[in-house]
Amino acid sequence: MSLLVDLEKDFGSFSLKVSFETEGGTLGLLGASGCGKSMTLKCIAGIVTPDRGRIVLDGRTLFDHEKHIDLPPQQRGVGYLFQNYALFPTMTVEQNILSGMDRKLSKSVRRQRLEELLARFFLTGLERRRPAQLSGGQQQRVALARILASQPKALLLDEPFSALDSYLKWQVELELMEVLDQFEGPTLFVTHNRDEVYHFCSHVCVLEGGRSQPMEPVETLFRAPATLSSCLLSGCKNVSRARRAGDTSVEALDWGVTLECTGPIPADLSHIGVRAHLFRPAPQAEENAIPCRVLRVIDNVFTMVVMLATPGGATGFSRLRLELEKEAWAALGNPDTLFLHAQPQDILLLRDPH
Repeated sequence: MSLLVDLEKDFGSFSLKVSFETEGGTLGLLGASGCGKSMTLKCIAGIVTPDRGRIVLDGRTLFDHEKHIDLPPQQRGVGYLFQNYALFPTMTVEQNILSGMDRKLSKSVRRQRLEELLARFFLTGLERRRPAQLSGGQQQRVALARILASQPKALLLDEPFSALDSYLKWQVELELMEVLDQFEGPTLFVTHNRDEVYHFCSHVCVLEGGRSQPMEPVETLFRAPATLSSCLLSGCKNVSRARRAGDTSVEALDWGVTLECTGPIPADLSHIGVRAHLFRPAPQAEENAIPCRVLRVIDNVFTMVVMLATPGGATGFSRLRLELEKEAWAALGNPDTLFLHAQPQDILLLRDPH
């Protein structure tokens, strides 16, 4: 079962241009706030009408500007989980779930499906409660049960954990994983959290400034992101403007050094990145080592975070972040200066499409 999305929408000060196709499973839409993730879901659900393009779910056209097709939300077969869950506050759990079912079904079938959903989402015994009497996790389970009651062909999840306290999140994550494992259609998972993408998604599409980047496997995003925005969203803390210095070397303009790397250097190289845990502290200068001055040492629960100043390049002062085990930092003797060594294969070669 596939979902094809190719749409454009002009809002004046902001324009959306998104294109991707997923064959099923969970696709993450990853991006910073305001990049167009939620608006993309609204266009797919039929809440917002695109200016151009088309949306096709399982071979059925939901929207096609040229053919003048624009199905209303209730005919699209799409389940949309809003950030705030959008439960009816005056309805009970039972009534909220029943509201998602086809009213043409017989009373006995609706009752049977209700009982199945209550049991599946661990809501048995809460049937008469209203949303205000439920925890955040319980509200989300009711919202998911209501969505699945309509037997949708696709799920749209808009930052499903944003309304939850951190102590509830891990439990609800496990419950949602079980739901998605059993769902046969495509799921779009909107988030700005890299960990959520890693936990839930097989593929990811990065959005920046209303533009989608090519869809890629999640492991590629973390192992070898191709663009600056993908690199930053994947959690890389150390990024420098860069330019090609040779067949296998790059000049890190913000770090004031030239580094050897592996792999072909993109013709449109704009930046490089090195993840904080992949730097290796070295006591003296060596190839691919950056001389640094220690600015601050932060004691985390399990690791040490070391903030350092580099010699800088044309921009002068620049900072780097190093993360390592506490024992490894203690073995260095709390130095004031050190060299950070980067393995050639750990240098991320990045483009900036903008």
